[in-house]
Amino acid sequence: MTLENLRRKIVKSVSNYIFYGWIILLIAAVGIFVSGPGQSHTFSVFISPISKDLNLSATAISSAYGLATLVAALGLPMVGRLVDMHGARRVMGTVVVLLGFACIAFGFAPGLVWLAFGFGALRFLAQGSLMLNCTNIISHWFSRKRGVAMGLMLLGFAVSMAIHPPVCQWLIEQVGWRQAWFWLGVSTWLLMLPLILILLHNAPEALNLHPDGIKAELTSDDADVGKHSAEFGFTLNEALKTSTFYIVGAGLCTLSMLVTSLHFFQVPIFEHQGLSPVIAAWMFPLSAVVAVITQPFVGRSLDKYPTPRVFLVALATLFGSLVSMAFVSDLLTALIYAIIFGLNNAFNITLFGYMWPRYFGRKHIGSIQGTGQMIGVVGASLGPLPLGIAFDLFGDYQFMLLTLAGLPIIAGVLTQFLKEPTSAEKDYVS
Repeated sequence: MTLENLRRKIVKSVSNYIFYGWIILLIAAVGIFVSGPGQSHTFSVFISPISKDLNLSATAISSAYGLATLVAALGLPMVGRLVDMHGARRVMGTVVVLLGFACIAFGFAPGLVWLAFGFGALRFLAQGSLMLNCTNIISHWFSRKRGVAMGLMLLGFAVSMAIHPPVCQWLIEQVGWRQAWFWLGVSTWLLMLPLILILLHNAPEALNLHPDGIKAELTSDDADVGKHSAEFGFTLNEALKTSTFYIVGAGLCTLSMLVTSLHFFQVPIFEHQGLSPVIAAWMFPLSAVVAVITQPFVGRSLDKYPTPRVFLVALATLFGSLVSMAFVSDLLTALIYAIIFGLNNAFNITLFGYMWPRYFGRKHIGSIQGTGQMIGVVGASLGPLPLGIAFDLFGDYQFMLLTLAGLPIIAGVLTQFLKEPTSAEKDYVS
């Protein structure tokens, strides 16, 4: 029996009981979890040991992180086009193999240059390419329930927040930061490659299924036919001509920039403000628990309420995260911050997967998500720099945190001008 026949036989068996999209959702959630080695909450626990081992300042590390992330972002539109051409399964398999090698190579960094290349590879492959592929798959398998599906899939990010920082902190204490990256690479292959090879399929139509598990084909009498069809979608060039693209991009860039800065500097900020690195690392799991509890509700709110209103609430929680972080001074204030930040993470990661197919459809979603992901990663590349520079110049983070809190206010105002994009060639938006 060939591998393709095995995959189809599994689909047929599973489909007798449940919609196979839920299996796809589980695989995508594991993929989001596996992106953890390229996420800022994992890097956060490595900053101090890397700084001491390589004798590097906070500005040097954050600058290398930011510049490498910025350069890596430029390749994401190409990844999106590859997904449109070859399907997410093939591209995702390649990404996961390369990500494992990138983790192992990162542990051999002898200085700043190798460190910067390592940051770039990990951010491009994990935070960029792997997350792009996971959200692309969910965009194809779910339409009417896309908000709920994205929320459930992105629980993988919350689980990563809960597991990767304390596990990495333990690995650092046991075997050192370099060997810790070896085990991150091996775990990436073990967790993801079997799922991709045996269970993953790009879209339901190839299996004679339909998004959301709808059994009957949509007809021309269905008012939503354009919204759910795999043949509908703005091209990237069409999307770039709409104001909607830039408003969505500005809001997501703000979220990515500031959430990344908080993840990246959480442990150093807590240490500077009098808390131990162990407590700082364990605030990640608390935020993750909050995200796990609230994320399904965030997803449902996107399906139920006007998108601009939900976007505004997300930016309000980002404002609260920055302000509460500025005043962390003991365990109680740390807990308050972790709870607010957990809610913020639930909004942040759900919106990144939801917004592009919501406004621009499925047909060319790889190209559009690739460009959108690039915008987000550019924001992430800039995020750590203001806090790193502020600490090196003034020895404190508080003023910069409060200054940055003005950005989500501006972005929140812009999101209230969101409207459905129009195109001379299309009558519907997804």
